[in-house]
Amino acid sequence: MIERYTPSEIGAIWEEDNKYQRFLTIETLLCEALEKQKKIPKGVSAKLSKIKLSLPQIKKLEEKSQHDIVAFIQYVSPQLGPSAKYLHRGLTSSDLLDTTLAWQIKDATTIILKDLNALIKEVKKKAIKYKDTICVARTHGVHAESYSFGLKFLYLYNDLCQEEKLLKSQLPFIASGKISGAVGTFAHLNLKVEQYICKKIGVTAAKISTQIVSRERYAYYLSLLSLIGSTLERFATEIRHLQRTEVNEVKEPFYKGQKGSSAMPHKQNPVICERICGLSRILRGNMLVSFENINLWHERDISHSSAERVIIPDSTVTIDYMLKKSIEVVRGLVVRPENMLRNMELNRGLIYSQKILIALMDKGLGRMDAYDIVQSVSLNVINKGTDFKKEAFRDSKIRKYLTSKEIQSIFDPYTYLSNVDAIYRRFGL
Repeated sequence: MIERYTPSEIGAIWEEDNKYQRFLTIETLLCEALEKQKKIPKGVSAKLSKIKLSLPQIKKLEEKSQHDIVAFIQYVSPQLGPSAKYLHRGLTSSDLLDTTLAWQIKDATTIILKDLNALIKEVKKKAIKYKDTICVARTHGVHAESYSFGLKFLYLYNDLCQEEKLLKSQLPFIASGKISGAVGTFAHLNLKVEQYICKKIGVTAAKISTQIVSRERYAYYLSLLSLIGSTLERFATEIRHLQRTEVNEVKEPFYKGQKGSSAMPHKQNPVICERICGLSRILRGNMLVSFENINLWHERDISHSSAERVIIPDSTVTIDYMLKKSIEVVRGLVVRPENMLRNMELNRGLIYSQKILIALMDKGLGRMDAYDIVQSVSLNVINKGTDFKKEAFRDSKIRKYLTSKEIQSIFDPYTYLSNVDAIYRRFGL
């Protein structure tokens, strides 16, 4: 991912020097395990752990070998002297690559989960704060019924909490290493070596592998990141709609000195939310590539490798950036309850149509007969620009079943929120 969208903490995990340092750690742990099993002399791991890596020199060797692991071995071997024969013993390149990738994913996901949890806390605060703030709900972009603005946040809170649980629970499956050799048979090492190394770096050991671990785990991982991204996108889209000039119910933060347009000085655009929406498309595109990577020839080929070097780091960096920006939006959101009340009046009372429908049915009228009566009055309001409440009082068919007092009681927006507290109690709020 480009520097513009790369948070420094998670970006550091994917830097090249970090990757090669992890290679060296795994090679050191391999020698430790073999020393414990008396397969190699003591002291090799100590020598390995003291080696200082030079990324420019490794890259120079790679220019000739065209193989990053070979270049790494070529760089480290001369510094070990006679002990170099124990370096990379029984391993294949993917033992280093896949186990390092599992380790990087684990560390990256720890950061993602931290920021996801921070967002959940901010969303929860807003859900509580705006529980009793009334607004109009929209379906198909059209006014539907009276609504709690807090429910928008509670809905987001629920989805983010579920996605957090999924990511936490599936991380052991996703971040899974392998030290099983060229085609996964442990022909030159035993299973205890794999267990030792994976435990030391905090990842699980794949129960079975070929030359690589199955790519289903990465497809699943990128699916989860895409799912979180799509949830953030949905909320960002909601903010974008509500920030439109004609609506003006909320506004993402706009900072002192910020400029909205090079041409129009008055502009305050929802650029953060638009960025979240755009980056979500990157995540879904990467997810598709991860599914393509599942299908490989026999025990492996490397058609997946080049793509994974892009899509996995980029997806973790992208979702973390999106989470940080979502925190910024939720925390700094400008909310205008007075405009919410103003906008509710734009439909001239039509949002109460279902209440009259139910009231007529409660008086014994059949659903379709009641529906036709209310729809006829509603269409008259829409077409003539009149007021629904006044039309209801005037309509002889409605007055046949409902008294003036009963009609009057229907037009109270807060009655729609009578069970909102019960919804919140489901979340312990």
